[in-house]
Amino acid sequence: MKKLIIATKNPGKVKEFQELFHKYGIQVRSLLDLEEPVDDIEETGKTFEENAVLKAETISKQFNIPVLADDSGLEVDALDGRPGIFSARYAGEEKNDQKNLEKVLVEMEGVAPEYRTARFICSVAIIQPGREAIVKRGTCEGRIGLEPKGENGFGYDPVFIPKGYERSMAELDPEEKNTISHRRDAIRKVEDWLKELV
Repeated sequence: MKKLIIATKNPGKVKEFQELFHKYGIQVRSLLDLEEPVDDIEETGKTFEENAVLKAETISKQFNIPVLADDSGLEVDALDGRPGIFSARYAGEEKNDQKNLEKVLVEMEGVAPEYRTARFICSVAIIQPGREAIVKRGTCEGRIGLEPKGENGFGYDPVFIPKGYERSMAELDPEEKNTISHRRDAIRKVEDWLKELV
C-alpha cells in the first residue's frame, strides 16, 4: 500500500483524509506519525493556495518525500468573506473550534436567512521532490445555521448547512459528509495524480 504524508496535526482532518484516500489504496500518515518532530509551520500566505504550498514545500524539503497539504476554511458572504484564511484562529491565537464558531454566530446575529450564504474552501497542494507543484481548490456551498447542531465533524461543521440539506455538516455521518465536502471536491481534482501514485 502506498503511503502519503499529509502536512497536518489536526486529528479530525487526518481522519477525513484517511477515509477519502482509502479507496485509492493509499495509507495516510500525518506529521504526528513522523519519527522526527516537525515544528508548526507559520502560515504567512495571503490565500488558501499559498498556505497549502508553503506547508507542503516545507515538509517535502525536510524529509525529501511527496507531501500533500491543504489549507481550508470558511467564507461567509455577509462577513465579507471572513473568517477566510484566519478560520482556525478566528477567535484568537489558540485554535479553539467552539470559540471560533461562536464568534461567527455572534457576528451573524440578525442576518436574514437568505443572506446567510457561505462556503467551505479547501486548497490542496501536492509537492514532490524535483517536480512542479499541483494545486487545486475544492468548495462546498451552504449557509450558516442559527445555532450549532450535531456531534460529528470538527471546526465550523455544527453551524454549516450544506446546500440542498436541512442538517448541519456535523449532523451528517462521515460517509455522507465525504461525498459532498470541500476536501472531497479538491481530492477529486487531483485524482489523476493519485492514480499515477498508485
